[in-house]
Amino acid sequence: MNPTGLSSAPCGHGPATQSPRETGQPWQGQRCGVLGNRSLLLWLECGIRREERVGGAEPSSPRGSWAFSVSLGELRSIRRSKPGLSWAYLVLVTQAGGSLPALHFHRGGTRALLRVLSRYLLLASSPQDSRLYLVFPHDSSALSSSFHHLQLFDQDSSNVVSRFLQDPYSTTFSSFSRVTNFFRGALQPHLEGTSPDLPPAPDDEPEPGFEVISCVELGPRPAVERAPPVTEEEWASHVGPEGRLQRVPELKARIFSGGLSPSLRREAWKFLLGYLSWEGSMEEHKAHVRKKTDEYFRMKLQWKSVSPEQERRNSLLHGYRSLIERDVSRTDRTNKFYEGPENPGLGLLNDILLTYCMYHFDLGYVQGMSDLLSPILYVTQNEVDAFWCFCGFMELVHGNFEESQETMKRQLGQLLLLLRVLDPPLCDFLDSQDSGSLCFCFRWLLIWFKREFPFPDVLRLWEVLWTGLPGPNLHLLVACAILDMERDTLMLSGFGSNEILKHINELTMKLSVEDVLTRAEALYRQLTACGELPHNVQEVLGLASPAEPQSPSPSASPLPLSPTRAPPAPLPPADTATATQPDSSLEILPEEEDDEEGVES
Repeated sequence: MNPTGLSSAPCGHGPATQSPRETGQPWQGQRCGVLGNRSLLLWLECGIRREERVGGAEPSSPRGSWAFSVSLGELRSIRRSKPGLSWAYLVLVTQAGGSLPALHFHRGGTRALLRVLSRYLLLASSPQDSRLYLVFPHDSSALSSSFHHLQLFDQDSSNVVSRFLQDPYSTTFSSFSRVTNFFRGALQPHLEGTSPDLPPAPDDEPEPGFEVISCVELGPRPAVERAPPVTEEEWASHVGPEGRLQRVPELKARIFSGGLSPSLRREAWKFLLGYLSWEGSMEEHKAHVRKKTDEYFRMKLQWKSVSPEQERRNSLLHGYRSLIERDVSRTDRTNKFYEGPENPGLGLLNDILLTYCMYHFDLGYVQGMSDLLSPILYVTQNEVDAFWCFCGFMELVHGNFEESQETMKRQLGQLLLLLRVLDPPLCDFLDSQDSGSLCFCFRWLLIWFKREFPFPDVLRLWEVLWTGLPGPNLHLLVACAILDMERDTLMLSGFGSNEILKHINELTMKLSVEDVLTRAEALYRQLTACGELPHNVQEVLGLASPAEPQSPSPSASPLPLSPTRAPPAPLPPADTATATQPDSSLEILPEEEDDEEGVES
């Protein structure tokens, strides 16, 4: 054991013991002793030592003004300090709820002590706090009781404990699933019944927010080829008498497989986003546009007619206006359509977003919406058309911007579910690097990969996604495709969580949309060809209806958001280098670094 300087002081204060390097005293090592049927941690000013009890007598009292001893069986948890707060320290919490004097480590050594303690105890990181270690004794009955209390297993917890003590590595990775941060891996379904002490779950449904899936044997991944874009001539072949579109499913399938020619987008996007009806005639479309134009300008007049004095008394509207002005000023400014300080495109973005606040009072404006509007206005080149197309897009993704974040949580869970079926080794690797929550995919799903691809590729990607083919969650398969393309780089490079986040951010503007869409479709076909696909995966792919439809919540409408509050994305560490994105309104701010203490011996 490498020597380190240690000290203990009430409430974290007091003199620090000098390192043996400085004093020349012999280092006795960091050890825990087994004394009869008890395990004691003895904290001395020069280290931790082992003493043997003779004839049942208690060990002699440790020497030193700051020394103490504690039975390991009395420990309930151990908390590590956060970096940057002077030297590192550990705080031991007893079963009674009290805290022992803080153990200070002047030159590192917390990991070493925890490694030694792990020989005598089971230390598990808390799911709520990665720096809090829950303590479980190496006692099968006590450990079984602890696991039983946490309800982590669908089988008798005593069986898990016995296998865990014999082979902790394989048992961990084969038996723990419900609490990813507690013990990483996938829980295999077991045929034995659940513990009789637990209340029976209705229809044996898994807990909300968690999925237990079997190991699925997927067949070979099929080859997929993308088709050329739909041309004006091909579109015209689908226009029948009175301007009605014919063979609409066939047309949508072509858009899905090849996208649209740029010259078609201005017209076709109105259908894809629900502004115009696929079944309507040309005259019906003209009447609909006149009606929607009047409706748009009535809503626009609502905020246009507000005087500065009125706005000063309307903090919500004032907040929306300020936030929109700030976001618009930095949205896609490298695009020629939005270049220059007096560009009319910026004014249209501003007006449309403020009018949307009148249209959807509950949601209002949230950061990131300008990213979704910008390509639509660029394509339609018309304020009214852009507004109603944007409303159609928001019907698909408005849940992403609601304050509860339930939609984002659900999508990340569905993405993880798909990835566990498609690539269990990649999931295990991400779990092992504290990235199993897939929080680095948050921005992908929030604004539909707007910042991951070059602007022309975003147009192609979105029009394919808007077809709704081959299922309702193709964007999740797009995310799986990107991770599949990068799996070897992530796994073979041995990236940690910071490196994973950095690598994912550095993919910005480097991805090929055609390659990603090809792979996403291949993944879909590979999944649907499996005859034993779990029902919850079928639900995500739109192949099966939910087993038990949920009744709508009484508060189904989203809560109003504060104008300055966007859905808080999982924040990267401060030292994580991210790709520079000056042209987007979406901010993902760094948080305080939460890493290992800087000095380790």
